[in-house]
Amino acid sequence: MSTTQSERLRELLEPLVASQGLDLEEIAVDSVGRRRVLSVVVDSDTGADLDRIADVSRALSAKLDETDAMGEGEYTLEVGTPGAERSLTQHRHYVRAMDRLVRFQLHEGGELVARILAVDEDGLDLEVPGVKGRKATTRRLPFGDIDKARVQVEFNRKNDSKTEHDNKTEEEEA
Repeated sequence: MSTTQSERLRELLEPLVASQGLDLEEIAVDSVGRRRVLSVVVDSDTGADLDRIADVSRALSAKLDETDAMGEGEYTLEVGTPGAERSLTQHRHYVRAMDRLVRFQLHEGGELVARILAVDEDGLDLEVPGVKGRKATTRRLPFGDIDKARVQVEFNRKNDSKTEHDNKTEEEEA
């Protein structure tokens, strides 16, 4: 897809997505055999449930049908959300990922896995999990030090209040 078509699609679709209370995160046109697939990724601070996705999908479909933005030929429109292991590329993404575990690739090399505690204009306050029984530590990470960041899926995250209670019980028993 040419940059011109991508920009045209974004200009056309972004106001419609915004009118639904969502952010347009990504647009991609891919060829699948003889068909083309237009993938649109949307999100918001409160998330996007199936009803909101369906509403924005209908609005985008109607707008695309009345224009020639996709050119001649058939295409399929797919509208969805960024998914569980989303990449963080904009300030709002970091805000939405607060209290989530994130894998950071750093500009100077190396990798860091930490939980986002706070976000401001300059960077992040992180909680770095302890290793081998050590306590977690906090760290400041400026945005300028981040090359890539991706949310990590957690299946067995312990409830913080339950953990504190369990620790007290263990200490009292000792």
